[in-house]
Amino acid sequence: MRHILLTLLFSGGLLAAPAQEPRSERYRFPVRNVAGLYSANFGEMRPNHFHSGVDIKTDGVTGKPVVAAADGYVVRIAVSPGGYGRALYIAHPDGTTTVYGHLERFRTDIESYLRYKRYEQGRSNVDFTCKPSLFPVRAGDTVALSGNSGMSFGPHLHFEVRRSSDQRTLNTLAAKLLPVRDRIAPRIMRLHYVEVDSLGDVPVHSRPRTFDVVRRSEGDYALRQTQPVAVGRRGYFIVECSDRKDEVHNTFGIYRLTEEVDGEVRYEYRMDGFLFGDTRYCNAVSYYPMQLSSRNEVIRLTQPAGCPDRFFTTMKNRALLTTPAGRRQEVRITAEDDCGNRSVLAFTVEGKADERSFRAPACDSLPVVRHDRDFHRESDGVRIEIPAGTLYESCFYTQRPHDEPQPKDSTLLFLSRGVEILDVRLPMHRYATLWIDATQVPPELRRHAVLASLSPKGKLRYEGGKWSDGRIRLRTRSLGTFFVVADTVRPTIRPRFTAHDLSGQRSVTFSVGDNFSGVGSVSCFVDGRMAILEENRVKGTYTHYFDDELFGRNREHTLRLTATDGAGNTRVWEGTYYR
Repeated sequence: MRHILLTLLFSGGLLAAPAQEPRSERYRFPVRNVAGLYSANFGEMRPNHFHSGVDIKTDGVTGKPVVAAADGYVVRIAVSPGGYGRALYIAHPDGTTTVYGHLERFRTDIESYLRYKRYEQGRSNVDFTCKPSLFPVRAGDTVALSGNSGMSFGPHLHFEVRRSSDQRTLNTLAAKLLPVRDRIAPRIMRLHYVEVDSLGDVPVHSRPRTFDVVRRSEGDYALRQTQPVAVGRRGYFIVECSDRKDEVHNTFGIYRLTEEVDGEVRYEYRMDGFLFGDTRYCNAVSYYPMQLSSRNEVIRLTQPAGCPDRFFTTMKNRALLTTPAGRRQEVRITAEDDCGNRSVLAFTVEGKADERSFRAPACDSLPVVRHDRDFHRESDGVRIEIPAGTLYESCFYTQRPHDEPQPKDSTLLFLSRGVEILDVRLPMHRYATLWIDATQVPPELRRHAVLASLSPKGKLRYEGGKWSDGRIRLRTRSLGTFFVVADTVRPTIRPRFTAHDLSGQRSVTFSVGDNFSGVGSVSCFVDGRMAILEENRVKGTYTHYFDDELFGRNREHTLRLTATDGAGNTRVWEGTYYR
């Protein structure tokens, strides 16, 4: 450990030359030698979360200099196999923190300190804070190199600005904290209408009716049909939309969406920022069943009962459209991007008689899951607990045997009949807890028994769970069809090198995979001592960069790699190499 500390104290700043330029009122653009283009903007709706920053293109390569956007100090360093991968957090005197994610490598002195902390904590993935005096930076100082680490599917820099006091993320482009070139108005692709009936406190939604949209000119849209849209007693519209920016082909999210009825603003959604605890509310702002399979934003112009007001600057009567039979109303929907470009869709609606409206089927015999109350139920080998605040809207509880043929997977042992619990397309904010009967599982398979479910596309996917008193217990934020299965297949480990003499190489890489439950953990030991691994979860690779200071040189070494999957199966690879 003494050698590591000496490296930290006396290492030169290979990338550490401080910039002497005066501080700008705006943030410095955080990447050097790039065109200044973006591949994603703030607030885009991603699976179960809002995008919390902007993604900056790095010309399809790694290794671009990443610079501090303003004066400050490094406050946090994190390395994770998913998420932002290698990430750096810099606190600034103005009360903000900037975040730099998916990095390839930190500045030399920061990298040395990271190495020390990894060995100190005995693990490759770490997350720790730093004292202000440890790594002060000036605006424009190079702090890292851009990369492709974490859950990244191509080289880029994820950059965000947060309020330091509560870590609330801020819309970087809408607040004009970074420059952007954008003269293109948002696109409005389709319009849908959903009618709502009510059985007590339970809203029941009709199947969406779809209306084609045509663009008459830049920013000016109309419905393809010329007659008024027939609407029922009560309902709301859903808008499919997206945005583009100059010089790039990427699709971006919408900053603001407004609905006016007869000149009155009844709905306005605006994405200026959010707390991380609120990010999953994207499933309430969007129309979740459509958003699951769309590359555009699918936003419903209403407020579910379990969604807070803070995402809406205007909301009147939950923005539900109530048009009396025979009456016409003028509707105007405006989509705005983070640079102020706007598109407008205007059309007429006409109310139809009640007898033409959607009527919910009677569900008197079904229990009700209230969005604002705890729900508990046990029946037919299934126990479920749904805490208050889990659902965005109340619904009827349904549970039935899965009558379809079980999915085919030769690597798994199916140990139970499938059971359908509510709907896989039902969005959930918090975790529900399931207990599914597993008394039929043989004792020798219990430690490998887990729950599997069917995805919205009908694919079998791993859920996990733990054996508990004859049941499999699972905390989940997705319901649907579940099976008890046994996964007994060990992970695979394939070295991506063949030579014994590795004197001329910087590292060794392994491909690690699994048939179903996924790679849970991978550890590496060299000569019986913990060694650092760099994990690329997207590629399924694990790389050990040789540490000659710690393990020595010009001799033979033993390397042992251990991989364990989600079902507790373990595979060990051991070999020797000369370096």
